[in-house]
Amino acid sequence: MAHFPVNHPARPLYRVLSGLIGLYILVFGVYGVAETWGDGLFSREDTSALGLRTNLAFSLVSVIFGAFLIIGASRRGNLGHYMNLTAGAVFLVTGILMMSVLQTQVNILNFSMATVIVSLLFGLILLATGLYDKVGTEEHAEEERRRREHPIAEAHR
Repeated sequence: MAHFPVNHPARPLYRVLSGLIGLYILVFGVYGVAETWGDGLFSREDTSALGLRTNLAFSLVSVIFGAFLIIGASRRGNLGHYMNLTAGAVFLVTGILMMSVLQTQVNILNFSMATVIVSLLFGLILLATGLYDKVGTEEHAEEERRRREHPIAEAHR
């Protein structure tokens, strides 16, 4: 069974970090939609927004994902925890898949290597924030602290 830290002291920092990533993705998406409006949905032209190549489809998906991440970062419960874990996995899988089709006609989102690197980086950061922003009861958090401070005594119980 996976172990996720509960009520981690750096939770606010992780929520801000995921919110900033969401804000960047939302701004990228809005700017990308403005830049690619009128082009084909899956255009492979050399259009970029905020330094990353994009097309209309990728820009629209970015607007949705950016809003998704901002909503997740603004929630106090475990919804943000699950949203960050999911988004991190999606970004990692998308980055790897798009890297494998980078120089082919299957590159429907118009990724470049820089876009792949940013996607993988955001995926790792979001996965890390998802691992450390779980919320639990105060009793559960206290048991977690006791286990962390006295691991040998807890192992013999």
